[in-house]
Formats: sequence, structure tokens, C-alpha cells
Amino acid sequence: MRFDQQVAIVTGAQTGIGRAIAERLASEGAAVVLADVNDAQPVAETIRASGARALAVRTDVANEASVVAMVEQTVQAFGRVDILVNNAAIAATIELRPFEQITATEWQRMQNVNAMGPFLCTRAVAPHMRQQQHGRIVNITSGTAFKGAPFMLDYVASKGALMTMTRALARELGKDFITVNAVSPGYTLSEGNLANQDFLATYREAAIQTRSVPRDGWPADIVGAVAFLASADAAFVSGQILAVDGGSVYH
Repeated sequence: MRFDQQVAIVTGAQTGIGRAIAERLASEGAAVVLADVNDAQPVAETIRASGARALAVRTDVANEASVVAMVEQTVQAFGRVDILVNNAAIAATIELRPFEQITATEWQRMQNVNAMGPFLCTRAVAPHMRQQQHGRIVNITSGTAFKGAPFMLDYVASKGALMTMTRALARELGKDFITVNAVSPGYTLSEGNLANQDFLATYREAAIQTRSVPRDGWPADIVGAVAFLASADAAFVSGQILAVDGGSVYH
């Protein structure tokens, strides 16, 4: 029970990687807040049925007031914030297209959710972590920011921004014993990606061919790395980006 008496916020926790992360942290003792723009109450109920503490909070990570309210509810319910996993992102619903066809509005929306969202969430939890002199922030980035990927430039740029934010925030927050790291999944068969036939046709087999471990990646493959970076075992690890992609990227 590595996270006994700790409180974790996981954004984008209704489905996919976010849900898997929340369930893993809860299984190791954390009280979890499932912050999602959609209704994550059924997930919270499932976690509570297992004997863990959980709270679902409707949250738009691109909206400052929504993020602040979510963190306030977290502290009111559980008294503290120890772990933040910035997982919420626009990803599986992307329409693949050449970069010239991406509109300015689409570009801005992607950056608002995928880059500004983690900024707003980190800014909201930082005062609580600083007061505790303890905190773990784990950003979920993407292997596409290492390798590039066609037809999704807005997404790749947003995840590249989150990688550089990880390193800069680690420098700023380290003096308060707050670590900031990132996990970079490869192409993962979450519910959203399985439902996107364009993604499956374009990237699934191609991703497997680049891997040292030649198989599909699943949300369950990601959670161990996140749990490690959120734990005391990673107390002296900060500013790092851990690729969890079957050996597709070496950096």
C-alpha cells in the first residue's frame, strides 16, 4: 500500500489510461479524485466498491475556474493533494489530416486542453504541495513528440510542449520537494483508440513494427511506470521522461 493516506488527482480518468491509473493508485491505498469533463461517477463507484476512497469531479482542464474548483473539492473531501497525474487530453477523437488543413481554432483547442490544462492543474495544486513540502506530478505525454507523426501536428506539438514543461517545472518545484516527471506512452489500445478506425488502420501495425517488444500496448502497460514515479521510490527522480512503448524510442 505505497499510497496509504495519500490523495491523488487523475485528470481524464473516466476511461482508458486515466481510468487504469486511477484504479492502480487506489489499489495501492490512495484516495483518488477522478477529474473528467465527462461523468466519471460510475468509475468512482467501482473504486469505492473495492474499499478505496474515490471522488468524481466534473472538470474542464482548459477552464481555470473549473480546475480551481476541482482542487478545492479535493482538499475539502480529503484534506490534501499528494499526487497529480495530468492525463486529460484530446487524442483519440483527432481527425487525421495534413497540417495545412488544421484550422487555427482546432489548433488552439488542442493546446488549451493538452498543454494549458496541465499548466492550470499544476498551478492549482502547487500551493498545497508546497505547504506539505511534498508532491508528485506525473504528466502523460506521447511518443509522437519524440518521433513525429504525420497528420496530427496539433497533437504532436501539444505533447512536445508538455515534455518541455515537465523539465522546466521540475526546476521550479524541486526546492519544495515536489518532483515532476512524465510518462510517454506509445500507441496504446485504449477504448478511444480502438473506436477510431483511422487510427487503427494508420498506426497500429506500424507502431508494433518499431518496437523491441513487438505487440500491442494497453492501458495496463502504462500504470506501473506512473505508480513508480508517484511513489517514494522515485523521490530522487525529477525532470525525466520515461518512454513506455515497448522499446520504440530510445532517448
